[in-house]
Amino acid sequence: MSVAWAQTRKDGAARTGMLATPHGEIPTPAFMPVGTRGTVKTLDADDLERCGADMVLANTYHLMLRPGADTVAKLGELHGFMSWPGPILTDSGGYQVFSLNPKVDEEGVTFRSIYDGAPVELTPERAVAIQEALGSDVAMVLDVLIGLPAGEEETRVAMERTLRWAERSLAAKTRSDRALWGIVQGGSDPKLRARSAAATAALGFTGFGIGGLSVGEAPQARNLAVEAVVAELSEAAPRYVMGLGDTEGILDCVARGVDLFDCVLPTRLARHGKVLSRSGDFSIKRAEWASSTEPIDEDCRCVACRRYSRGYLRHLFATKEFLGPRLLSLHNLTYTLDLMSSIRTAIAEEAFDEFRAETIGVRSMIN
Repeated sequence: MSVAWAQTRKDGAARTGMLATPHGEIPTPAFMPVGTRGTVKTLDADDLERCGADMVLANTYHLMLRPGADTVAKLGELHGFMSWPGPILTDSGGYQVFSLNPKVDEEGVTFRSIYDGAPVELTPERAVAIQEALGSDVAMVLDVLIGLPAGEEETRVAMERTLRWAERSLAAKTRSDRALWGIVQGGSDPKLRARSAAATAALGFTGFGIGGLSVGEAPQARNLAVEAVVAELSEAAPRYVMGLGDTEGILDCVARGVDLFDCVLPTRLARHGKVLSRSGDFSIKRAEWASSTEPIDEDCRCVACRRYSRGYLRHLFATKEFLGPRLLSLHNLTYTLDLMSSIRTAIAEEAFDEFRAETIGVRSMIN
């Protein structure tokens, strides 16, 4: 079975759909928890299922270093390795081009291993081969990601190199039962974004990542970039904003026709005591919660809300107990995945604009 996406409903530019993969179907818009090294930090596969995750993301760069793609393949590819039965998307290592400041030339990227400092080369072809060995349902091309704001020349050079690497990636693809999606770059320049999107679409990809966002740009600039990209892409292909996970950002992008998201934000914030909440985000470490008997959210279905008080959760962080980050990770992921479910319902009922306005309005009343 190959990977295919089909639109099911539409409300303005916002839309629902179904992404079919060899490991199951994912209703969209959807959010993918990030399992960089084959694990979503502090959580296991059962936890993810209880939170409502349909698809998870893993990272090519980290897994090629440890334990190595060959080892993962011998252990049942990523699905067997992680004991995760559902769909998996792997990013290509492009984010590490931004975060680790490697040497970049036309051939590819040369990193220093984060483990022992040894040189590690990653080309567009090798990124595809590693992801095929990992067995992810959806692989992404290797791209050049730069921070924002950036100059026009730097942005154009990175965008054009990403296009050339995308062609090489397609030529290297060998597995017909897995998808390879292109990535649109172009910074926050709508004209460069439109050029990148049109050229990437012309290569024949069946799905598209919108990369290079959530790296320092303002929300308005991000929204303009997304609009420019969506205008150039086929209605029949899924659109995926990479690395975006905040409530307002997700709502902004769904309103512009985006279907998929991923981000470390829910679990990273949880490890620092930050709670995502329908009525506004807040820190569980605040002194006012020390004697609180109320849950984070009495309407939330997660175990942290059903069983524990704010006072107890604050105590876990004050005493540095591992249970604190775990419980907040469960809550923050449940909140985010329930948000996606509510978005899908609102689109199906042709009430997305009202839902979006109400959600943003309620969250502005921060505890």
